[in-house]
Amino acid sequence: MTDAAEPELPRGVALAWGIAANPQRGPKREMSVERIVEAAVEIADAEGLGAVSMAAVAARLGFTPMSLYRYVTAKDDLILLMQEEATGLPPEGIQEKDGWRPRMAMIYDSQVEIYLRHPWMLDVPITGSPTTPNSSAWMDAGLAALEETPLSADERLAVTLLVSGQVRWYGTILAAYARTSRDTGLEPDEITRREAWLYETLITEDEYPALHRVVQEGAFLSEADPFHFGLERTLDGVAAYIAGVAETGREPARGWAVLDDADIADDKRHREAQKAVRDAEKALRDARKHERQTAREARDRLARQRGGAQ
Repeated sequence: MTDAAEPELPRGVALAWGIAANPQRGPKREMSVERIVEAAVEIADAEGLGAVSMAAVAARLGFTPMSLYRYVTAKDDLILLMQEEATGLPPEGIQEKDGWRPRMAMIYDSQVEIYLRHPWMLDVPITGSPTTPNSSAWMDAGLAALEETPLSADERLAVTLLVSGQVRWYGTILAAYARTSRDTGLEPDEITRREAWLYETLITEDEYPALHRVVQEGAFLSEADPFHFGLERTLDGVAAYIAGVAETGREPARGWAVLDDADIADDKRHREAQKAVRDAEKALRDARKHERQTAREARDRLARQRGGAQ
C-alpha cells in the first residue's frame, strides 16, 4: 500500500507564499513578480479589473507580454497575486482592543477601507477559500479575536465569515456608489437626493404602503448608516449566543440544520400543507394584483368625473 502523492501547489499560490522560483533567464533587475503585480494593481485602481491584461501590464512596464509569462504564467495567477497585494495585512492593535466585539468591529472597518481603496477586488470571482498569506492573516485575526469566548472552533470560523460577508456586501454598495459618482460626476449626497426623489415620485401609498411611509419619514435621506446598524445587531446576536453558552455551560452547537427538507419529502401531510401554502400565496398575489388594478380604474374614473364637472 502506497501513500497518495501530495497535490502540487498552484503556481499562483506558490508565488504568493514565495516558494516558487523566479525564472533564470529574462530581463534583469527591471522585471520581477512584485513589479508586475504592482503595475497590475495600479491599472485596476485607475481603470477597473477589466482593463488588466498581460499586454496592458507589459506596456506599462515597457516590456513584451511574453517576458511577463516567464514570471506569471497565467492571468488567473496574476489576479490572485493582485488580490493578495491589495488585501495587505490586518492593522496592528486589533488584539489590544478590550474584548472580542471591538476587535471584530475594527476588522470590519479596516476591511471596508480595503474595498474603498481597491473596489475592483469585488469583481474578482470567488473560487474558494483564499489560501494566501495576507488573506490567511485576516482570517487568523478574526479567529484570534474570538479565542477568549466559549465558542467552538467551527463557531469561531462561522462568526469570522459572517463579519467578512457583511464587509463584502457593504463594500459592494460603496464601490457601486463610487463608480456612479465617477461616471456621472455627481457627488454622493447628490446621488442620494436623486434616489430619494425617485422614490417619492414613483412609490404610491396604494401600491406600496409600508415603503411609502418609510419614504415620507425621510429614511432615504437619513444620515444613519444601515450597514453599521446591521453589523451591530448581528454582533448583538453573537453576544447573546455567547452569553447563553457561558451561562448554561452546555456544549456549543456543532451543527445548525437538524433535518433537511429532503428528509421529510415523502411525508404526505407535509406535501399537502406545502401545496396549500403555494395555492394561498398564488391567490394572494392574484388578489393584490386585482386590488391594484381596481384602484387604478377607480382613480381614472374619479379623474374623468372631475374633469367632466369642470
